Amino acid sequence: MVKLRSVDEVQKIRASAALVAETIVQLRNWTKPGITTAELDRKADEFIRARGGRPCFLGYMGYPASICISVNEEVVHGIPGSRVIRDGDIVGVDVGVVMNGYNGDAAITFAVGNVPEPIRRLLQVTEECLMAGIEAFQPGNRLGDVGYAIQALAESHGYGVVRSLVGHGIGEKLHEDPQVPNFGKPGTGQKLRAGMVCAIEPMITVGGWEVETLPDQWTIVTKDRSLAAHFEHTVALLEDGPEILSVAGAALGAGAPRTRTQS
Repeated sequence: MVKLRSVDEVQKIRASAALVAETIVQLRNWTKPGITTAELDRKADEFIRARGGRPCFLGYMGYPASICISVNEEVVHGIPGSRVIRDGDIVGVDVGVVMNGYNGDAAITFAVGNVPEPIRRLLQVTEECLMAGIEAFQPGNRLGDVGYAIQALAESHGYGVVRSLVGHGIGEKLHEDPQVPNFGKPGTGQKLRAGMVCAIEPMITVGGWEVETLPDQWTIVTKDRSLAAHFEHTVALLEDGPEILSVAGAALGAGAPRTRTQS
């Protein structure tokens, strides 16, 4: 059942999502060749707790770390560990925070060091897909409009759109209704209403869209081992359109510009 959020609830989600965004800013600064993913996880955990939040991924369905770090062909849910970040990697960081009983969730993929322009283009287009999906997240539209906006843009550049992983509603729980696919047909699916808060998160690949799970039972990689990118924002649907909540500093001000990121 989809919950429609009050102004007070949106504000609580905004506070958590803003801390998520601030953590992502720090992770981007910390990520240099030579650092391990475990060290990034430790730093993120300390940063979140020092500001009154709790990493909501830690222990979620048995997940063993505070954030997800997915490198190169890893799409999502990479478990931090001994892997060393190297020059030329693309690194996806996915962060979730809970404060005052409400969750925030966001992700970004960024280049480390010398990454070829075609790969940087993948990151740029994936972020543009996120923004296209947010732009379609409008009162009176349908979920299919959001998925179609993402899919059409990605496929126009020759990229694959992961189908077995979706965005989601968010609030007291990290994952709530509705599911938000990154593909679809215009005018289909659930009607969008003011008060909905969703995590919209395209996962786009250079190659095929099929994925598989590694033996650790968490890390999801492209089946053809092509590179993948993942971007995500927590977004509230207001009467006059979408507002991005996962922006650094948003908890202190009026929130984010309607369709701009701070990544």
